[in-house]
Amino acid sequence: MRFAAIDVETANADLSSICQVGVAFFEDGAHTKSWSTLVDPEDEFDDFNVSIHGIDEQTVKGAPKWPAVIAELRALLSGNVAACHTPFDRAATTLACEKYRLEQIDCRWLDTARVVRRAWPEKFAATGYGLRNVAKFLGIDFKHHDALEDARAAGEVLCRASAHAGLTIDDWCARVQRPIDLSTAQPITRDGNTEGPLFGNVAVFTGSLAIPRREAADLAARAGCDVGASVTKKTTLLIVGDQDITKLNGKSKSSKHIKAEELISQGVQIRILRESDFQSIVVAQAIHG
Repeated sequence: MRFAAIDVETANADLSSICQVGVAFFEDGAHTKSWSTLVDPEDEFDDFNVSIHGIDEQTVKGAPKWPAVIAELRALLSGNVAACHTPFDRAATTLACEKYRLEQIDCRWLDTARVVRRAWPEKFAATGYGLRNVAKFLGIDFKHHDALEDARAAGEVLCRASAHAGLTIDDWCARVQRPIDLSTAQPITRDGNTEGPLFGNVAVFTGSLAIPRREAADLAARAGCDVGASVTKKTTLLIVGDQDITKLNGKSKSSKHIKAEELISQGVQIRILRESDFQSIVVAQAIHG
């Protein structure tokens, strides 16, 4: 139950214009420490954004620019779970890195709004899953639109959801990839395109993928792979989410991953690939035939 929650504020409608970052650290359900900084976005401040968070050109004067801030964030977050409420904070950090041509943070992202939808599936359907609304329901006091306060509130939400559902952080990373209503979940299988370059392979996916599982299955099928729901002796490819293949130095593997390794030790020919490597192979085959 160790993770960090992150939130950012932006100077204008461009998500890359980050002007404040807050990170709150949690362990075993408790907020343990915090880190925050103002950021010089090297961009214009929109009056509307300033009216929301109160940060303007004078506020960030002398503050570090994004390249210095991302170096700090890498030190704080690399290899950890980074929780944020809705995907906007993750998108903002991604776009800010792209703006300066910098490497992304090597962490596992967890959207706490997706967690809330699964922890309390009926509660917020009418009122919305905004952080203020969810925090009010859970009795979490915070100053909205201050990056550190928002980060702390998002982390508190995740802790409450974990206690409510009895799930660990790793459990939630897997759970948010599945349907809200598990009773409607169907195994995702596909028949491969017989003209595809990878025809004859049987692929199985595991872990947290960068794209929805159904899209990944469609991609594999177009490339010629049959897509299976579980690892068997017929499986030839196990495609693992990039974050899952490196987390905890391999000490936390899915049951499919463990099963594949057991079969490989018995002589079954299964290749284990990262999702990004698989996508690179598929793209290269599509371009070059």
